[in-house]
Amino acid sequence: MALYVIGDLHLSLSGEKPMDVFGEKWENHVERTREGFSALHDDDVTVLAGDSSWGMSLEGALEDFAFIDALPGKKLLLKGNHDYWWTTASKMKRFFAENGFTTLDILHNNCFFYGDYAVCGTRGWFYEEDAAGTHTGKMLAREALRLEASFRAAGERPILCFLHYPPIYQGYQCPELLALIDRYHAERCYYGHLHGVTHKRAFEGKRSFTEYSLISADYLGFAPKKILD
Repeated sequence: MALYVIGDLHLSLSGEKPMDVFGEKWENHVERTREGFSALHDDDVTVLAGDSSWGMSLEGALEDFAFIDALPGKKLLLKGNHDYWWTTASKMKRFFAENGFTTLDILHNNCFFYGDYAVCGTRGWFYEEDAAGTHTGKMLAREALRLEASFRAAGERPILCFLHYPPIYQGYQCPELLALIDRYHAERCYYGHLHGVTHKRAFEGKRSFTEYSLISADYLGFAPKKILD
């Protein structure tokens, strides 16, 4: 039994948005993802840190969910900026149950326990996503509340924090989310969203109490990163 993480699978098995148009790093990425998961076992757990499917609705993402469900182990999904299929937790869980997807669950306003650790997280926020500044305050406040709710659910357990957006990278940081990560002494923080040349801007290493790591699928070579036995 082990805990893994990977973000940004960007699946589109309906054929609506093939990822190979984004360069050779994304060629055959579906098969590479299947191969990357082949080392996992059915009792392993993988956090999928956002942007799992390009589907515009739950029904539109059906083939992608079927692919993910068939991969070994349990998967905990959190929201990314391209997960347009995302809706309420109750609707997502009902959809998974109705379609026989038994390995999928949602990390949203909650946390999961893995051994002695608490698995916490939310989408996060990225100022550059809202250049006009019309939604930043509202959305950031909402994401901060979600992250704190997840941290509070951890109780006294050491925290592993999972975000889609990077809370810090070269030339950028999100003080509100970093303050929460610091306040709750998260042991590690894993994030995705960055691709291609932006990998070079990722912050990896220790800041305050927390070790930060980039886990975008193309950065990991489409193989989940093992983080706990």
